[in-house]
Formats: sequence, C-alpha cells, structure tokens
Amino acid sequence: MYDAALYLRLSRDDIEDGGAKTESDSIANQRELLRSFVKSQPDIQIFDIYVDDGYSGGNFDRPEFKRMTKDIESGKVNCVIVKDLSRFGREYIEAGRWIEKIYPALNVRFISVTDQFDSNTADFSEKSFVVPVKNFLNESYCRDISGKVRSHQKIKREKGEFIGAFAPYGYRKDSENKNRLVVDAEAADVVRKIFAWKMEGFSLGAIAEKLNERQVLSPKAYKKANGENYNSGFVGTDTPKWSAVQIKRILVNEVYIGNLVQGKQERISYKVKKRLNKPEAEWARVKDTHPAIIKQSEFEVVQKLLQYDGRASKTAEHASFFSGFVFCGDCGTPMIRRVNRYKEREKAFYICQTKNKGGACTRHSVSEEVLKKIVLKEIQIYTALFADYERIMDELHKMRIDYEQVVHYDMQIAKLQSEYSRYYGLRASLYDDLKEGLLSKEEFDEFRESYGKKCEELNRRIEKQKELVKQMFENGVSAAVQLEDWKKSLEIKELDRILLALTVDKIYVYENKRLEIHLRYEDTIEKLKIIKQFYEVQQTECGKEVG
Repeated sequence: MYDAALYLRLSRDDIEDGGAKTESDSIANQRELLRSFVKSQPDIQIFDIYVDDGYSGGNFDRPEFKRMTKDIESGKVNCVIVKDLSRFGREYIEAGRWIEKIYPALNVRFISVTDQFDSNTADFSEKSFVVPVKNFLNESYCRDISGKVRSHQKIKREKGEFIGAFAPYGYRKDSENKNRLVVDAEAADVVRKIFAWKMEGFSLGAIAEKLNERQVLSPKAYKKANGENYNSGFVGTDTPKWSAVQIKRILVNEVYIGNLVQGKQERISYKVKKRLNKPEAEWARVKDTHPAIIKQSEFEVVQKLLQYDGRASKTAEHASFFSGFVFCGDCGTPMIRRVNRYKEREKAFYICQTKNKGGACTRHSVSEEVLKKIVLKEIQIYTALFADYERIMDELHKMRIDYEQVVHYDMQIAKLQSEYSRYYGLRASLYDDLKEGLLSKEEFDEFRESYGKKCEELNRRIEKQKELVKQMFENGVSAAVQLEDWKKSLEIKELDRILLALTVDKIYVYENKRLEIHLRYEDTIEKLKIIKQFYEVQQTECGKEVG
C-alpha cells in the first residue's frame, strides 16, 4: 500500500482575466477530485492532505509543501498526488527536479491525475518529453499572468486608485469601491494630534510615549482590533506599541494631504519574492485622490522641522522653541539655545553653533524673549496686510482694474524684464562680434549658450510673477496662503511654536543685532504690497482719500 499525500494549491496567479476563480481549480474541487481518484485505487490510502491556499506556483517556498516534504523524508509518505502539474508548481526547472530526481531518489511515487501521469507506469517519452514540456507551459502561463497583473496594477496606480492590501492608518477602504480611501474618523484624529505635537516641538520619541501613556492603539493593534488580518512584515510583540519609527512614517507620508504615492518597490521577478526599492522618479504619485486629513501648509512645515529637530538630543522631549528656524547671518549654521540661571531666574538666548564649537565666527547672541516679540510683531504687520486685501481687491474691481495693469506697475517684474532685455541684446550682438573676429567659434558657442540659458531662466521668473498676480486677482490670496494660520497672530499676545512654524521660513541673526526674517509665502506678500501701492496711487489720481 502507498501512503499518499494529497497536495492542493491555489493562488492569485490562477485567477482568470474576468476576476473569478475557475470552478475546477477551487480548493474544494481539487480535494474532491483527488479523494475520488484514491477511492478508485486499491493500492493507495490517504495519509494527509496538504493545502497551500493563496501561494504562488512560481516557487516552492510554501508552508504546506515544506510540511509534506518533512513527512516524505521521515518515511510517513511515499506517494504524492496532485490534480495537475500546474498545482504542483509553475517553475519548470524546479518542478522537473522534484519529479525526475528527488522523488525517484526517495522512492516516492508521483501522480498527476488530469495529466494522466503516474511515475510508476510512465514510459521514457512521458518522463523525458511530455512532463518537461507541460512544466514549461505552466511556467510560461505564470510569466504571462505576472505580466498582466503588473500592467493592470500600473494602470490603477496611474489613475490614482489605491491597490494596497490594507488602508494606511487614518483611512479605510470605501465599502463601495475598494480602490478608494475614505477617512477613518477615530484614527484620523490621532494623526492630527501627531502632526500638531510635532509642530509644538515634541520629539518623535516623546510623541510615541504620549500615545502609549494614553493607551492609544498602535496602527497594527488598531487594524487587528477592527478585525483585519494585518501583518506589517516587521517582527513585534503581541501588544505592539507606538515607536519613533512609526511616528516618522506617518509624518512623512503624503497620503495625509490627499496624495497617493505607490509603486515604491518592485519584485525582482515573478519567481523571486524579494523586492527592490525603485528610484523616486519612477514612483506613481497622483494628487488629490482622496480626502486630506492634514493641511498642505502643516505638512510642509513638518517636513522642514524634521530636518532640524532630529539633531536635538535624543533624550529631549522637546526641540528648543526656535529650533529649525534661527540661523547665523554670517556662517549660515543653525543657532543653538543656551540658558543662564541667576537667583532662580532663567534667561534663554541663542548663539552661533560654529562659535560654540570653537570655529571662526562670532556669538551673534540674541535673547529668546526679544526674538519672540520681534517675530510676532512682524507676523502681525503682514496679517494686517492680508486682512486689508479683500477690501482693496473689491475696490480695484469696481474701478475695472485688471491684473495686467498691475503687472506694468510691478517693479519686480519690470526689473526682471530689464535684465532679460540686457541678456537678449548681448546674445544678439554675438553675431557681429563673430563676424568682426572679436570672438572665436568656440567662444561664440559658449557665450550664446550661456546667455540663452539666462534668458530662459529670466523668462520663467517673469511668467511666474505674472501668474501669481493673475491668480491673486482671479482666485484671491487664500488660494495661495492659509489665512486662518496668520489670523491667529491677531488674537495672541505671545508667539507660540505652531504659529511660528506656519508663518516663518527662516530667521537670520547678524552680529550687530540685525534680524532678517524670511516669512512663508514671501512672493505673495510682495505682490500684496505692490497691489496696495497700486491701489493707493489710483486713489490719489482719482482724487479720493487714501485707504
């Protein structure tokens, strides 16, 4: 009697183009077919049934196949029965090695029912020709299906459809469309807290600790609590907790501003499970595919903060108030915070990092409290300009002023146009210099290319400036600036880090106490100034009272 292993397998490779499993390839029907076959064989009895459901036939790295092999090696099984050769495997070289070398060496009988192949009765032509050819065809099918799947996934990514097995933390799959993400209110609230804490200056580790103290479920635990069979691929504990690494992954993920970025990795081939990272230029990035949880302005700020806050002590819960914002005006390095303590009073100030390390620069010392007051006042000045913008634009529209009239008044654009004309003239004069022998052909080509590139760059800058004025006339300033972020400055008496992060880009401190404050949206602010000046000139020319 033969003690037989009935081996069953089904994977995504076996799904038809229409998307449904074929009835003949279902696990239930494979099992019924093999049991029926064994009943008709008086010399075979079933030892066990081994089922790899959801595993590719492109390789033999399958748990039940491995269990079956152990039973064969221990002498418990001496016959392997499969529905057909494709159920055994689709990699023809490896399949051939098992059927033609390993099993004969172990005295194991191999039967493929629908292929009508039995190693006990097969003649030379079946073993050396028929089986290898069928295995080769099975691998060709596997290769073809793999190509179709990749192509289909590529199309879905480019269309902005989500194709991941699990939705990112903060989202869930739409019940009516599994390729679309919708907001998960409970998890999304945690994501908002994470971004807010980061802007307040908390370190990654401190954010993770705050969530663990509040017993907030980690992404993995949250998915499992909601009934998802989630496995991240990372080894963890039975009760996974938040970590700095998880916080970082959330903070840099564009999915939270409504963008889908997919296709960051790809498998080496359909035979090998290992995945390789693809260059960023090859990622599939599609904007505005689903509702955003985080505002674009907040996301941009956090990306900048991550560049600098990571340099702080890993044991510190907070980054210093101006960390990532204050730089030495002379050497350009980030300034560091120091605290003087005298009679139970503390005074914080910032000094040049280069000087602190003994480098060739000076202290550039500035008080933190003084710096807060100056920066807040600067923000409030421009907030008032934003607040006045709607009234001014309303008046300009009543006067039938369009953006092209402001463009002619814009000295920034006029300066760029003047510079463009100069370089264009220099480029045109090169032909005369070449004819007169003042330039060689090589010098002519070099100067012509150099002046040409400069003209192209200036033309791009001119068009960008014009487009900004046009957008402000057509869509309003709120299209470019998160006005509510700035309006907070009118309501507070002391600068906080969140307002600082949302409104300030960089602050340069010079040795003579001079400060150079670079605000976010500086191009828009400059255009607001020009529009206001233009409005005041128009009011004067019309004999009306200014402002």
